[in-house]
Amino acid sequence: MTDEHERMMRANQANWDARTPVHLASRFYGLGEKLDPARWFAAFEWEDLGDLAGLDVLHLQCHLGTETIAFAERGARTVGLDISEASVAAAADIAARAGADVTYVRANVYDAVEALDGRRFDVIYTGKGALCYLPDLGRWAAVVARLLRPGGRLYIAEFHPLLNALGPKPAEGEGTELLLRHDYLGGRDAVHRNATYTYTDGPAVEGATDSYEWMHGMDEVVNALTGAGLGIRRLRESEELPWPRWPQMVRTPSGWWRLPEDEPRIPLLYGLLASR
Repeated sequence: MTDEHERMMRANQANWDARTPVHLASRFYGLGEKLDPARWFAAFEWEDLGDLAGLDVLHLQCHLGTETIAFAERGARTVGLDISEASVAAAADIAARAGADVTYVRANVYDAVEALDGRRFDVIYTGKGALCYLPDLGRWAAVVARLLRPGGRLYIAEFHPLLNALGPKPAEGEGTELLLRHDYLGGRDAVHRNATYTYTDGPAVEGATDSYEWMHGMDEVVNALTGAGLGIRRLRESEELPWPRWPQMVRTPSGWWRLPEDEPRIPLLYGLLASR
């Protein structure tokens, strides 16, 4: 990773620290209501993950830990790791109030092996807006491989590169058309964003608003994992999202959202299971 990448990741760390109080108060996360960690998961994720009771599970780039708690509720010995000190502190408080036994660690994902003192895991989970903040997927996959026990599994539930190309949140003045606005494939320099307003509702972020993202196509994800010695066991593409990205989206029986029947069926989220 270059010095410039490290500078950009430090900027992202400061931005996520600044985002945290906005997200804690947002209706999007709904932390003032009854906590429901399972609402952030598609049914197929639990099918792919299987029984987690008694397993060691690590959630990388966990932010507020709203999903992390779900693993503890299923009987896993659970650890969440995130680059933001503010996010980790908030996640620990949320878990304590929920009575969930979760350990949280503040670290850059590239430093996770050292930060976790060489501990290894049966399952590593990541996604839903995580990989775009990593400049080097090859190095990330190598870290994942070192963190997994032999036979251990990685599960990625991530926004599809097509959604990123369409825009994961509405642009100013945007209509309801499905238009390509960004790269699908990776390989270019980071995209610099002004993150004054985040993907949630709520007021402007105060302070650090610079944010950097890297686009990663499906080929880049798969090749990074196989290059680190992991085997791909399953790939799913889903037309549903846990929030209505476009105003014409309709609610599904799962409680998530999809485009109406008269619009194209396109992948918006993918689930990838790999093993060491």
